[in-house]
Amino acid sequence: MSIGIVVILYNPDVEHVNHLIDEFASDDWQIAIVDNSPHPTQLDLASNCIYSHYPSNLGIAEAQNIGLRALFSQSIGYCFLLDQDSSFSPVIAASLYKQFIALEKVSPVAAIGPAIHCQFSNTVQEGVIQKGKQISLGLKEVKQIIASGMLISQQAFEKVGEKESALFIDGVDHEWCWRAKRKGLKVYQSQLVSMPHRQGDDRVKVLGITFKQGTPVRLYYQLRNVLILSRRRYVPIYWKCRHLFAIPLRYIVNRFVFENGQERGQFMRKGLRDGIKKNYGPLK
Repeated sequence: MSIGIVVILYNPDVEHVNHLIDEFASDDWQIAIVDNSPHPTQLDLASNCIYSHYPSNLGIAEAQNIGLRALFSQSIGYCFLLDQDSSFSPVIAASLYKQFIALEKVSPVAAIGPAIHCQFSNTVQEGVIQKGKQISLGLKEVKQIIASGMLISQQAFEKVGEKESALFIDGVDHEWCWRAKRKGLKVYQSQLVSMPHRQGDDRVKVLGITFKQGTPVRLYYQLRNVLILSRRRYVPIYWKCRHLFAIPLRYIVNRFVFENGQERGQFMRKGLRDGIKKNYGPLK
């Protein structure tokens, strides 16, 4: 049975994406590439690829929905979600798929993902507060996983529903996992395979605390979606507290320590206003 792979692009490293396509250039895999870049990305597409371009940028959530719908409509039962910079391989995919199949024989499964190897700290990431429940030597049950490397089934996608397009970006993957758990499905993280991954452009330590440094506009979505999601009952309390209480410190660091502080401050203030007003979708 073929397994699907959905790759979301936005001004990607073409060489890296072509390498990813080459890795999965087999009839065993079906690839849906959804490109949110302003201009079409010139890729060496294989015969098992379908390419869709949306220059207006639909956001990561809707792009994932488009890719998943396209592959699931071809009677593909399982799909991976990947970012454009994901360091993913058939070996990782096969291991996760094998674990997923074994798990769903026991209980309803929403998703499984690899352990994440942070390329900044060169360590496998652990939850700061929620470290997950150890199920076996190679498996944890967790509250949420990131989208990159996430494997979901058509059955879970239909039961949980699509990714929330209105969030646009940031919090999309976590929200879907929390919604899945509310519906009785479980989320797992494999300890058998790890995937190198970058979150943000850099890490900066201020007064002994490490902060992720991304583009200024991402701060708008991060703060807006924290305020939006924190109102929902199914969102974990620890997540609400951690992110809400961190807002003042994040604002000070981004506004007065990081470069482009004035621009960062403007995006954060706009995000807070729109979060309070429940303004969804892309930044106007």
